[in-house]
Amino acid sequence: MSQSVDSPVADISPEEAYETLTSDPNARLVDVRTRAEWNYVGLPDLADADVEPILIEWQTFPTMQVQTNFGDALEQACPNRSAPLYFLCRSGVRSLAAARLAKSLGYTNSFNIKDGFEGPPDEMGHRGLRAGWKASGLPWRQS
Repeated sequence: MSQSVDSPVADISPEEAYETLTSDPNARLVDVRTRAEWNYVGLPDLADADVEPILIEWQTFPTMQVQTNFGDALEQACPNRSAPLYFLCRSGVRSLAAARLAKSLGYTNSFNIKDGFEGPPDEMGHRGLRAGWKASGLPWRQS
């Protein structure tokens, strides 16, 4: 399966994504970070929506090679191609590529969560303080 990442998708704020995820039972959050990020940095907490984030790595640590089976894994996890899908990574870059791929695969309501889970680094190189899911005060959990 070809993995084109040229399809345009909209960037939306973490707050907008969370609002839809908690109000639309068909909406899903697809977290494309690495397993290490899920385990050590944390995960969005969607208990208010009574769903769990869908976890599909876009790239695998430590090589950070793009997963050639990403499209297949997405199709297995999300068979409804009209459901709103909100893609999340650390800063909004990997998730944008994943959302573009989803759009090219026929997922008509694919969105990129702007600034991702942790947002850009501040002057000290720290993430999670200025923008993104965590900085927006949205629920999250850490193992």
